[in-house]
Amino acid sequence: MTLNKTRVWVLLAAFAAAPAFAQNIAVVNGTPIPKSRADAMIAQLGKQGQQDTPQLEAAVRTELINREVLMQEAVRRGIPARADVKAEVAVAQQTVVLRALIEDFVKNNQPTDAEITAKYNTLVKNAGGKEYHLHHILVDNEQQAKDLIAKIKGGASFEALAKQYSKDPGSGKNGGDLDWSDPKAYVPEFAAAATKLQKGQMTDAPVHTQYGWHIIRLDDTRAVTPPPLDQVKQQVVQQIQQEKLQAFEEGLRKNAKIQ
Repeated sequence: MTLNKTRVWVLLAAFAAAPAFAQNIAVVNGTPIPKSRADAMIAQLGKQGQQDTPQLEAAVRTELINREVLMQEAVRRGIPARADVKAEVAVAQQTVVLRALIEDFVKNNQPTDAEITAKYNTLVKNAGGKEYHLHHILVDNEQQAKDLIAKIKGGASFEALAKQYSKDPGSGKNGGDLDWSDPKAYVPEFAAAATKLQKGQMTDAPVHTQYGWHIIRLDDTRAVTPPPLDQVKQQVVQQIQQEKLQAFEEGLRKNAKIQ
């Protein structure tokens, strides 16, 4: 009779301890490693594209056990009490908290369809303009550029001279072809000279930039055709989110007492 009662109490104790044990993935030298810590690490790895599998869970368990073993040794040596370590821990803790704040703000301030459409229309309006199909020859000195201009005006092939003399490794081998692009993609001096040209016209004088001396020819222009909203919606959403975050931060800073 006594033996049966003992067995009952043992079973009851086991059942009572089960929930607490399930909350930990391991116990190292008496210190439990909570399952929530493993869940957090798995969630972080999931954001990086890793799938939650039994193999990943086992690897995370091993990693957390190793960390706990090392952490206990660090504590034994008094490392967490060092001023430099405390400062780094404070920065790391702040980073985690701020990331959570940003995620919470973004989650609760998703742009509406109306905001997305309005932002897209603004971006399209501001983009406008034209794309230019340009050729250029880049050389090291002004006199060489002048000599090449004279040769081209005398009937020499722009493309052949570009292949022979241009210092631009990207376009030189292609006869100086820069393909279609927005002039704003180039340095200001180059863009200013290119946008003054008429179709088929070449610069009469070399154009000086930080890269050297350019001879520029405009082949054609075309209106910029913006991509439809459905192709760039995610980028538009991200830009709106960034603007909202910036406004949020600026508002907090404006209302903060900073001495």
